[in-house]
Amino acid sequence: MLVLGFDDYRPQGEALARALELPFSSVDVHRFPDGESKVTLPTALPERVILCRSLDQPNNKLIELLLAATTARELGATHLTLVAPYLCYMRQDIAFQPGEAVSQRIIGGMLAQLFERVVTVDPHLHRIERLEQAIPGREALALSSAAPMGSFLRHHTRAPLLLGPDAESEQWVRAIAEPAGLDYAVASKQRLGDREVEITLPEHDYAQHEVILVDDMISTGRTLITVAKQLKQQGAETLHCLVTHALFSDDVTAALHQAGIDKIWSSDSIPHPSNAVSLSELLAEALV
Repeated sequence: MLVLGFDDYRPQGEALARALELPFSSVDVHRFPDGESKVTLPTALPERVILCRSLDQPNNKLIELLLAATTARELGATHLTLVAPYLCYMRQDIAFQPGEAVSQRIIGGMLAQLFERVVTVDPHLHRIERLEQAIPGREALALSSAAPMGSFLRHHTRAPLLLGPDAESEQWVRAIAEPAGLDYAVASKQRLGDREVEITLPEHDYAQHEVILVDDMISTGRTLITVAKQLKQQGAETLHCLVTHALFSDDVTAALHQAGIDKIWSSDSIPHPSNAVSLSELLAEALV
């Protein structure tokens, strides 16, 4: 077997190869001025190949993945595994308005055509329970980052209170807190518009705890900023946040700090300065 990685995710690809005790090679990508990509693979490939690339900022990456997987077949690979710790286009699982593309079904079908197996971490699924429903007819593994995140908290915090910002986050908060023996609570959220939310915090004495906000992903950070401001109003002195997928826009980190959040920790599913939790061992265990 061989792990093939891309330069934008090379450290994580190399870490996965080390954890699996497999060789690592790079996929070379050259982008032309008009935006097209030239993809070049090693010419000598084994029958089983693992392509490792997280799919944030996905549009170019999906085309390059299509080119790489197809070329790997032409070079002799017969079994392809995609390791995409962040898996894109999973949120749109139905058409909310006539004519809308159901991207989960379309991209999932594309990946099913390219790969025998797809492995991801904490996918953002809404109305389906299993990743196999989005990637039909293939082995599709949705791993949880709870174990490595719980281990990280045990080594870097002291009896914190974990707080989920909304009902959707409860599964991640509970999965991290219960095995680690940590206390947790979950807020409720009402969305008032694309950029405005209303948060109701559960009853708790927040001044007595180091509070860690936990979620599967952060994009604009607006929900966590609203929660953090309310926690400060209720006397919380020490606030941190822990997230699986750091889909941060440019100003999110500064805005989170301004809202009173001290440390920001994320898994390395998406390269970001906040990366603190490695997923390589979790992924390797699933691939053995």
